[in-house]
Amino acid sequence: MIIPCIDLMDGKVVQLIQGREKALEVQTSEEMLRKFASFPQIQVIDLDAAMGKGSNDRIVEDVASKATTRVGGGVRTVERAQQLIEQGAYRVIVGTSAFAQGGINEGFLDELASSVGVERIVIALDSKGGRVVVKGWQQSTGLTATNVMRKLEPYCSGFLCTYVDKEGMMQGTDLDWFAELRKWTRHELTAAGGITTMEDIRALTAMGIHCAVGMAIYTGRLNLDELAAFQSTAIQAP
Repeated sequence: MIIPCIDLMDGKVVQLIQGREKALEVQTSEEMLRKFASFPQIQVIDLDAAMGKGSNDRIVEDVASKATTRVGGGVRTVERAQQLIEQGAYRVIVGTSAFAQGGINEGFLDELASSVGVERIVIALDSKGGRVVVKGWQQSTGLTATNVMRKLEPYCSGFLCTYVDKEGMMQGTDLDWFAELRKWTRHELTAAGGITTMEDIRALTAMGIHCAVGMAIYTGRLNLDELAAFQSTAIQAP
């Protein structure tokens, strides 16, 4: 499955390079919703909330009410996750709060799973320099995705794994890293970070991995019509 991304900052749709440098912005989420209408799911990340610099709640709620969305960014309490589900989010993406000092935040994850249901939870294992990073990719946990995946499986229905080293750089992604991740879990796996070409999309799809795509769509490097056609073919395949 191809999942177009809507990243929000200061009330606008943006794309960042490695979570730091703004590369472009689009005025409204409405425009992107129209363009993404043929895709089964959309990923929405509130970057302000992820970085602890405010939120874009109104836009998140609007998008979630109009499309099947997985929503993340600043989901640090059970109450916040519940609120997003109530606003229409199909799934919530949890990153920072899934981890405590030196390991997994089992208490929080237990409570979250009991509250919203395991099937509604995607855990973000965003990695930079080989280590899982949190707090808007600004802080390393010292953990690796492969070391924690199986321990996290009871608390979620899937993983979002962003290869931060190539995020937004339009240089391709690390297919070998994703192939290794695929070996460690039978859960749904979504790749992000540096996905630039149809070859990337085809390779990841062949591994049984979903593709969350942002910068390559917004810059026109990947054609939405071609992606939609590939998506339709992939869905129909046995």
